[in-house]
Amino acid sequence: MGGFCGVISKRDCVADLFFGTDYHSHLGTQRGGMVVANEKGFQRAIHNIQNAPFRSKFENDFAKFAGCSGLGVISDTDPQPLIVASHLGTYAIVTVGLIANIDTLMAEMYATRRVQFQYSTTSGVVSPTAVVAALIDSQDSFVDGVRYAQEKIEGSCSLMILTENGRFFAARDRWGRTPIIFGKKEGALIATQETCIFPNLGYTYLRDLGPGEMVEATPDGLTTLLEPGEDTAICSFLWVYYGYPASSYEGRNVEMARYRCGGALARRNPVEADSVGGVPDSGVAHALGYSQEAGVRYARPFVKYTPTWPRSFMPPDQRQRDLIAHMKLIPIPGLIKDKRLVFCDDSIVRGTQLRQQAKRLWDDGAKAIHMRIACPPLLYGCKFINFSRSKSVYDLATRRYIRDVEGDDPAVVDKYQDPDGAPYKAMVEKIRSDLGLTSLAFQRLDDLVAAIGLPKEKLCTYCWTGKDVSDKKCAGCANCPHKK
Repeated sequence: MGGFCGVISKRDCVADLFFGTDYHSHLGTQRGGMVVANEKGFQRAIHNIQNAPFRSKFENDFAKFAGCSGLGVISDTDPQPLIVASHLGTYAIVTVGLIANIDTLMAEMYATRRVQFQYSTTSGVVSPTAVVAALIDSQDSFVDGVRYAQEKIEGSCSLMILTENGRFFAARDRWGRTPIIFGKKEGALIATQETCIFPNLGYTYLRDLGPGEMVEATPDGLTTLLEPGEDTAICSFLWVYYGYPASSYEGRNVEMARYRCGGALARRNPVEADSVGGVPDSGVAHALGYSQEAGVRYARPFVKYTPTWPRSFMPPDQRQRDLIAHMKLIPIPGLIKDKRLVFCDDSIVRGTQLRQQAKRLWDDGAKAIHMRIACPPLLYGCKFINFSRSKSVYDLATRRYIRDVEGDDPAVVDKYQDPDGAPYKAMVEKIRSDLGLTSLAFQRLDDLVAAIGLPKEKLCTYCWTGKDVSDKKCAGCANCPHKK
């Protein structure tokens, strides 16, 4: 995944940039980077954060940096920020997203002009940020370049640009899959993906950028350079899993949405239980909502050891993910033995970690284990943003079941979406049995959409439905950023 932060101020911005970037650390574990512009040019630092947190790696840079504008990034795709010298001038750029057609774009650029790309030591592939910069540089201005890049990129790309003389641009992904949100305080603006940074840094909410919108920011305000498009497809998983609890996107708070998710699960799938718990971290808020709605006490049969273990979805190796999931959770036997337990979790991907957790609970004497999942069954791998490490659709427990029953025909997958249908019920029952659970229930899509609080047509629900707003042909609205 990844996250970024940008600041432009009438005073030195380094403290806000340092702490603002650090507040995105839950979105990645590979590389962190900061760049600031001052009268001497750019100061930049990039560090490996796989074995130490962003804050400790950048403390020395924090003390040395100075400037009134800067960019910071947590990246799992390539070392960033990049500093680019081109006919547009010298500038720094950071990106977040997934370029699904990167090989095609590179081939097109090789065929039409002399372009060189270096391989990233982080991902082992060409730097996606360098490809975005090359697309921008192929045009006559930053505005035309960003418009062109958004036209060409399949997947998603939100970006920020800082020029050597301190001009600051931000552009949200064409379909708004990832957020960019501005905050303000006296003499400064900050651009972020996570609004949780605002209170402790003294900022208040200004506004979200719209899908495809590009702005230039000064300490006094924003100027729109590319108008937002009409269609939004912001990732629903921000609220289900990887968004930070204190953050809000499109005005909808993460923690409150998770409470509502848990409440809906309790209403749809009541069960007799002694306690409700959440699989840390994101499952906790879902469990609190379930507990409040069901009137069943909240307890923590598992606690998470937080100082050294990252989020288990991030490492690229499955064995490492399983090790993290096992080692970071520590059971409390007195809350497990002879207890009927309800557990809430955000999702089931492969099911490997949940099977291990269930076995530990049975071994510690649990009387019943009822699992409640805060989103519908995942039926499609995400092809729009870079938050999943799955390399095949058959990493999904649901698709392995469907393949075993139906073969490899993708046309049959849709019938497993209906929670009232026999195929869906048979699939859930098989997953329940394989995981060793007393009962298993998934959130219904309409309940999830209601919990988030945005219209369904503004949400990306592709991983559950296989359908997405970008499948529609662009209507070519006035000043459309989606095409010239």
